[in-house]
Order: sequence, then structure tokens, then C-alpha cells
Amino acid sequence: MMQFEYKVEGGDFTNAGNASSEVKKILKKLNVSPKITRRVVVALYEAEVNIVAHAYRGDIIVEIDTEKIRIQLNDEGPGIDSIEQAMTEGFSTASEQVREMGFGAGMGLPNINRNADELNITSEIGKGTNLEIITYLNKEN
Repeated sequence: MMQFEYKVEGGDFTNAGNASSEVKKILKKLNVSPKITRRVVVALYEAEVNIVAHAYRGDIIVEIDTEKIRIQLNDEGPGIDSIEQAMTEGFSTASEQVREMGFGAGMGLPNINRNADELNITSEIGKGTNLEIITYLNKEN
């Protein structure tokens, strides 16, 4: 198994997407199918931007083995009031400043869910949010 770790700082839109870009390069080197690579990178990018837009800081751990890619994202931030509501397309708690930069349209979690084979979310108000995104390598859809 291979493991990669990335640190993300809240509000650092300049570096938003660095982890997903690195993971894309790694998956290409490992000859992961373009379709699976795209799904993983889209889900990771959305999750990475969510940390930048909503949290103070976060960690991303990417584990790759012969069967799956597991991405764990743990952030320190305000947490999510209602995960069910946050999964609704178009629902957003992004600040006006974040929206002016072109983010915060309320598609992050729905897009992550659409591109993951499994998505597990836990959140604690005032503490932070944890996402686990799993994509299976032997599954093409």
C-alpha cells in the first residue's frame, strides 16, 4: 500500500487543488484508468476546496492499494449543522467572499458523492468534519 499526506490551510485559495493535482500525477504513473482517475480527482478537489473555504485547516491522507483508493480528509472548523441538508445540491454556507471567488455554489458534497463509490461523513459542531472517500479500482462506473 502507498500512502500520501497533505496539509491544507483554510482560506488558502492559491494552493487549493495542489493535493488533487499531485494525486492525479500519481494515479497516471500507476496507470489507473483515466475514468477512475477523473472520479478520484474530482471528489478530492471538491473536498480540498471545502476545507479551504470552510475550515481553519485540514489533513488529507490518500491510501492506494491494489483494490481501492481511500481518501481521508479531517478538518478543524465549524462543522456541518446538517449533513443531510449539506448533501442537497445548491445548499451552501459559503461566505460572500468565497462566492465572489467562484466557489461555494453548494455542489461540493453532491459532486463528491456522485464521484465516490463510498462516502462517509462525520461532523461535530465547533470541532470539524471528517470525510472518507473510497473508489474501487476494479469498478469502471
